[in-house]
Amino acid sequence: MMSKRRLRGVAVLACLALSGCGPVAAVPGDEVHTWNMTVTTGESSTWYQASQRFADALERESDGRMQLKVFTSEQLSAGDPAAGVEQLMSGSKDFSYNSTIIYAGIDPRFGAINAPFLYQDYEDADRAIESGAREAYEDLCAEYGVKMLGFGESGFRQVSNNVRPVRTPDDLDGIKIRIPGIGLFTDIYRGMGANPTTMNFSEVFTSLQQGTIEGQENPMDVIASSGLAEVQEYLTVWNYVYDPLVLGMNQELFDSLGEADQRIVLDAAEEANDFQVQASRDLEQTEIDRHAGLMDVTRLTDEQVNAFRTAMQPLYDEYEPVWGETLTSAVNPGS
Repeated sequence: MMSKRRLRGVAVLACLALSGCGPVAAVPGDEVHTWNMTVTTGESSTWYQASQRFADALERESDGRMQLKVFTSEQLSAGDPAAGVEQLMSGSKDFSYNSTIIYAGIDPRFGAINAPFLYQDYEDADRAIESGAREAYEDLCAEYGVKMLGFGESGFRQVSNNVRPVRTPDDLDGIKIRIPGIGLFTDIYRGMGANPTTMNFSEVFTSLQQGTIEGQENPMDVIASSGLAEVQEYLTVWNYVYDPLVLGMNQELFDSLGEADQRIVLDAAEEANDFQVQASRDLEQTEIDRHAGLMDVTRLTDEQVNAFRTAMQPLYDEYEPVWGETLTSAVNPGS
């Protein structure tokens, strides 16, 4: 029996041949693909820009046989990124850019690379990824039916709020702050006396505006592209969590492609990820500088960061067994 995905491709090709119903220029006998992809952020983000670059490369290198539509703000899962990852795993969606933090809501092992104050800088993160973290995450994604097409990058996560500048762990005491919906982040913020709460990111701006929450934490790309400076007074640059993005493809879909088409996908993904990582890093410092004119910005010193790192040691002791030896070792910058 022909699979649903192949039937879809054959149907599109037949439609093109018989009635000229679409723009794709396909060679007779070649399979035509119409795919969808989601990102959590909006059109001004580097996530979306890289996804469009990915779509353009697929169309160009396949002579129009691969058509990819990119949806912003998790439109295919009603704004819920965790549900979006589950769609990718099940095959009801074809591609996505999602943080490992979202994957960690499904399996906490994904959160190993998001351990607080794990990396001092991007050189640390790059070294860990190249020396084993990428391979470990490829294997972990495969367990859930996802072909990992490499890492993009959301950058280092910063924290903002409307109560006070955050310079020490005690400064977070009592602040109601939106966090991603995984236990790791709950434990990070409760350990510093904050009042963490979860909600879909699509609700964050309005909740800050209305005072339902007082703070949030995200990389600068997300803070900037979402306009959070309009509803936040204080920003602390502390680089406390490194946040890579999985460019994921449904594994069954990838396996259904011929070798030449798989190579087109892999090459286009590598180009998109390289672009996205560089664009995100270029944007980060620019946006920190720009936000200094929009918010009260505190940049922590090494000594201040070390105070937070020391406060997190009990959390490492608790979570290393959760992450498991393979992932804990793979993300270690000294491994």
